[in-house]
Amino acid sequence: MLLEAVYHRPRVNWSYAYDENTIHLRLRAKKGDLTEVYAWVGDKYAWDQTKELIPMTIFTSDSMFDYWECESVPPFRRLKYGFLLQKEEERIWITEREFQAELPSNLNRLFEFPYINRGDVFAPPAWVKDTVFYQIFPERFANGDRSLDPENVQPWGGVPKQDNFFGGDLQGVIDHLGHLTELGITGIYFTPVFAASSNHKYDTEDYMKIDPQFGDTKTLKRLVDACHERGIRVLLDAVFNHSGSGFAPFVDVLENGENSVYKDWFHIRKFPVQSENGIPTYDAFGFVEEMPKLNTEHPDVKRYLLGVAEYWIKEVGIDGWRLDVANEVDHGFWREFRKVVKEANPEAYILGEIWHESSPWLEGDQFDAVMNYPFTDAVLDFFIHGSLDAEGFANAVGKQLSLYPLQASEVAFNLLGSHDTARLLTLAGGDKKKMKLAALLQFTFMGAPCIYYGDEIGLDGGEDPDCRKCMEWDPAKQDRELFAFYRKLIAIRKNHPELRTGTLTFLEAKSHGSKLAYERRLGDESVVVLLNKEDTGQTFRLPLSDACWKDLFTGQTLHTDRGILSVKLPAHGFSILKAADR
Repeated sequence: MLLEAVYHRPRVNWSYAYDENTIHLRLRAKKGDLTEVYAWVGDKYAWDQTKELIPMTIFTSDSMFDYWECESVPPFRRLKYGFLLQKEEERIWITEREFQAELPSNLNRLFEFPYINRGDVFAPPAWVKDTVFYQIFPERFANGDRSLDPENVQPWGGVPKQDNFFGGDLQGVIDHLGHLTELGITGIYFTPVFAASSNHKYDTEDYMKIDPQFGDTKTLKRLVDACHERGIRVLLDAVFNHSGSGFAPFVDVLENGENSVYKDWFHIRKFPVQSENGIPTYDAFGFVEEMPKLNTEHPDVKRYLLGVAEYWIKEVGIDGWRLDVANEVDHGFWREFRKVVKEANPEAYILGEIWHESSPWLEGDQFDAVMNYPFTDAVLDFFIHGSLDAEGFANAVGKQLSLYPLQASEVAFNLLGSHDTARLLTLAGGDKKKMKLAALLQFTFMGAPCIYYGDEIGLDGGEDPDCRKCMEWDPAKQDRELFAFYRKLIAIRKNHPELRTGTLTFLEAKSHGSKLAYERRLGDESVVVLLNKEDTGQTFRLPLSDACWKDLFTGQTLHTDRGILSVKLPAHGFSILKAADR
């Protein structure tokens, strides 16, 4: 038994309240090392009457470790606990202080979960688990009101550049909500809509004003109301790490220098405010002069931005915020942000843009979820780039699932492309079969999937700005077969709760392998997903207890033979299976 690999800590993803009554316990051990693990739990004030051994199971693994998990429903919302490790006949007990061979006699040295305080329970909005998001870059989605077009607007469908405009606006989105409803979309994430000089609007000049090229507050209110009538939630982009150089307080600093009353709203290293050898004399997003970093610790800045966050929820009824460059803003600001937003709408979704491991923001006091780029990387590395084998992919997503409490993983924002990345079809070299495999995994995985506008009809594009092409609205130029594929994927996900909230278990993910099989289970219901990324046919042989299975995509019925289900998939083939007698 390799005790050096064993790890537990009584907080965050290792010991946490899943809801007001349930505590999840996790423990890490060397992969394949332990044969059994138990949590030894009880109430600290009634130990002898409540103590029990709860079997733990491996809920995920990575290349080095197994992660064991169990849940406990303590009768009085508090828990004292230790662990019992077994490797065949060897037994070791774990307390907070040490490993020991004998049953612990000093109960004060066990771990504790002191009490499930309702206010401490991390409870992201439940609706997110059932949502399929669609990301819209407003300037490129649809032109619905030509009277708003900026000067020198380009003909729709031209080549996107860093600084050109095509006239997309909020009315254009309203005009095409039928497309989203037909697809099955139930959530929209908009990149910024507030007044700014660029086409992307990440250089905000006025956080209380809709960009005139998009419409006005009344237009946004009509859009949100129209979305809600269709069962579609709306997220707006909050760019609170930095403003634009046209933001009135920064303009004042440019004009008045050290005499400006707003000089402390920003991180200015020296005056005059200017750029020296390409580096501004003030902190900015990267080194972009037009995006000065806001001092979110300053009381007036904080008051202004928190007012913005509250205003748009109350004024137009948006359902949440996506937070740009979220990991460069201080944690104290985000804690206050959460309080303000949740008071305005307890069901609002707070989504941070963080591209890396994000557990410091997912403890229930800041964000509900983050944009799940580690998931994106794993999917692309396996299906598109070929740099991961099946085992490597399973290890990568297993590692990711181990990092966060379950409720954070259930509402993770799972994307395969965005305005910041090359498009999925382009990354796949135009191969729709590869693209479909990646999308199928996305829609059968834990978390909320998001489609980048146009992916569903075959829009391609390289890195920014090419990934920000105009949406194609001519049906003759749309890939309607691809649209039908996405539509069916969404319907299958909607009709099978286990694909949204069930557990995830890999049934096949071998070293050097190009086949994946996994089960999503919720209670007695389960769905088995098979994926073959090889350019030749392959056969799966899986031990499954049910005798008859139905492919949810094709309707084909399959039967087990002596407890083994044999399924031959063609090159780049897939199957989503449900026991037919359930």
